Amino acid sequence: MGKIRVAIAGVGNCASSLVQGIFYYQNVTEKNDRVPGLMHNVFGDYKISDIELVAAFDVDARKVGKDLSQAIFEKPNCTTIFQKEIPHLGVTVQRGPVLDGVAGHYNQYPEERGFVVEEQQEAVDVAQVLKEKQVDVLINYMPVGSQKATEYYANACLKAGCGMVNCMPVFIASTKEWAEKFEKAGLPIVGDDIKSQLGATIVHRVLARLADTRGIKIKGTYQLNVGGNTDFLNMKEQSRLTSKKISKTEAVQSQLGVPLAWNQIHVGPSDYVPFLNDNKVCFLRI
Repeated sequence: MGKIRVAIAGVGNCASSLVQGIFYYQNVTEKNDRVPGLMHNVFGDYKISDIELVAAFDVDARKVGKDLSQAIFEKPNCTTIFQKEIPHLGVTVQRGPVLDGVAGHYNQYPEERGFVVEEQQEAVDVAQVLKEKQVDVLINYMPVGSQKATEYYANACLKAGCGMVNCMPVFIASTKEWAEKFEKAGLPIVGDDIKSQLGATIVHRVLARLADTRGIKIKGTYQLNVGGNTDFLNMKEQSRLTSKKISKTEAVQSQLGVPLAWNQIHVGPSDYVPFLNDNKVCFLRI
């Protein structure tokens, strides 16, 4: 088996956890081992050590121009550091296009919390970089509400001939027009938001399904989430939340025999609490 050549768009907390995890679990090779933190130790015949990071894109001046191994620990990243030793990867974070990837209210907060957009360098041609680096799959970690930016990276994948894992709620894989473009090109596209391994939405889904299967009629439910990372700061801008709320609401509705009326269910981010950093607190009621 060859390596899986991976590019990352958005070097935030999720990217930091991914890169740390690749090296934390690099010696896991047995499919049937129960390893804390992993759902699949071996996927098909691919091991975690088969993931090769070859390109990365961001717009923050504290990350652009630095090796990915260093950029993942720069502000405003605040996720848990569980793998301190990351070797120099020889992957320089390149300046991507801003488009709608940065919310307009960041300048109301200290620099350590918001973005410091790199103004000295021009954005690279992402499709060209993906071709040059022979990328197999791009992982999209754009901030919530980045419709134009996500579509830009999706188009770059189509031009470069690489697959895409869309880790945020702009509907690409689940939109017929986009799905057909990737199918026609013979390229994989998956995602449109991802759930935490054991986070608020998966717990909400399971509890809602449990009630439904045990003959309990759910009259209404809500899930209110607060956190202190850049994602929650970004989502203070309500106009960016439409797709996120749809994604999380449908995840719960899908578990019910009869979906709830629109005014009987509310699922989504609620507020930004800085001292929580990369921890999320969920208030859930059924």
